Amino acid sequence: MKGVHLLALAACLLAQPARADAPCRLALALGLDVSGSVDSREYALQVGGLIAALRRADVGHALLAQPEAPVSLLVYEWSGPEFQRVLAPWSPIPNQAALEQFAARLSTAQRQAAPPATALGRAVDVGRSYLAQHPGCWQHTLDISGDGKSNSGPHPSLAKARAAQAGVTVNALVIGDDRPNASEARPVGISELTAYFRAYVITGADAFVEVALGFDAYEEAMARKLKRELAQGFLSKAPAPTAPLKSRLVKILNKYSEFGLSNSVQPASKRW
Repeated sequence: MKGVHLLALAACLLAQPARADAPCRLALALGLDVSGSVDSREYALQVGGLIAALRRADVGHALLAQPEAPVSLLVYEWSGPEFQRVLAPWSPIPNQAALEQFAARLSTAQRQAAPPATALGRAVDVGRSYLAQHPGCWQHTLDISGDGKSNSGPHPSLAKARAAQAGVTVNALVIGDDRPNASEARPVGISELTAYFRAYVITGADAFVEVALGFDAYEEAMARKLKRELAQGFLSKAPAPTAPLKSRLVKILNKYSEFGLSNSVQPASKRW
C-alpha cells in the first residue's frame, strides 16, 4: 500500500508545472476583421460582442479555472497587409479583477481609418508573431474573425503552414449569411466562406471554425468559441518536469524500490 501511495505522489509531482517554465497555460490572441466590408455598426457589434462574451459567467469560469497558470489574452484588429493594431496588449487573467480590467480596456477602443483590403494571410502571420512573445506558455492559439476571403497580401495557406510549423493552433470565427437578402458587400455565402477558412486558415489537431450568422450573432458565437478554446487550454499538457522536480522523483522512486518491488520497478536513475 505504501508503494502505491508513493507512486501516486510521484505522479502528482510529475503533473505539477513549474511557474518559471510555464507562466500561463494558454496564450490566446484574438484578431478582429476591420476591412472595408465591416461598417461602423458591425465594428461596434464585433468589439462589443467580444467584451460581452468575456464578461459572461460561463466564459469567466473557464478563463479563471486554473489561476496558478493563468490564460494570457491579446486583442488586435486587422485589414490590409500594412494595417494591424493592438486594442488590448498581452495581459494575464488570474482573477475576476484582471478580466474586468481587460474588458474595460477593450471598451475604450475607437475605430481608426483602415484600408478596405482583406489581408487574411498577413493577419495570421502577425498573430503568430504576437504569440511568439509568450514562448513559455503551454499552448498557443490564434483566434481569427473574418467575414470574407483574402484579397491582398500572402495567401492564407502560406501563413497557415508557417503557423503549423511554429506549433500555433489557428481557429476561426466566420461571419456571414446565406439568406437571399444578405448584404451585397459579402457576395460569398457562409457555407462557402466556412469551407474556405477550413481549407486555408485553421490549423492544429483541435482547430475548428465557429460560425456567426451575421454580426448580431457575434457575441454568442464568440462565447461558444472561447469556451471551446479555453477547455482545450485547460486540458493541454504541462511542461516536462524540471531538474529539481526530476531529482525529487528519483528519490521517491528509489524509495519505492525498498519495499521489495525492485524487480518490477526500474531504478529511477536509469529513467532520465
